[in-house]
Amino acid sequence: MEETPKSGMKLYSYWKSTCACRVRIALNLKGLKYEYKAVDLLKGEHHSPEFSELNPLGFVPVLVDEDIVLADSFAILMYMEEKYPERPLLPQELQRRAINYQAANIVSSSIQPHQNLTLLNYIEEKLGAEEMYLWAQNQIKKGFSALEKLLSNHAGRYATGDDIALADVFLAPQTDAAIKTYNINMDEFPLLKRLNHMYGETPAFQDAMPEKQPDSPDNVK
Repeated sequence: MEETPKSGMKLYSYWKSTCACRVRIALNLKGLKYEYKAVDLLKGEHHSPEFSELNPLGFVPVLVDEDIVLADSFAILMYMEEKYPERPLLPQELQRRAINYQAANIVSSSIQPHQNLTLLNYIEEKLGAEEMYLWAQNQIKKGFSALEKLLSNHAGRYATGDDIALADVFLAPQTDAAIKTYNINMDEFPLLKRLNHMYGETPAFQDAMPEKQPDSPDNVK
């Protein structure tokens, strides 16, 4: 697929952020070029006055597209879907489209917020590192169980059929983090395990993964 030249598009991102990874995947799938602007969450750069002008909540990602500034991965992805319809992320068929919204929402509302860095730091401070880790694992498994059931009658090569769609954009970063950060045994979730294997064979997904980003510790000199 030929890339669409896009001058001036910037993505404020943190290498390990699953929310930012969703947007990186979508940008890759749509062939959109962008400038990567690293925001180091561990150093508190998301609390700087400069970044607060872009997103007062202080979260990544933030997309700047010419004179438009958008925060929140779901809002960014919906904006991209409308402005850059090349390689659509939403199926035309109404039920399949609704399943994509539901799967994406399970990840964005029922899993990811429970492993947010701010929340986990608070749990660790109050209850200790072990309780923090167990909390994250439990919430991920609960969400994954729901996704297994939801997608069981809709999956094809990918989450909701034979084409990559919005649900896959949300699932890939979450599954990657579950395995690498929280040591989730994916044998408990055979459908999600199979889908994760498919993502591993798709360049648009793999090029967006944390270890490939310029601010990954492996790439910072």
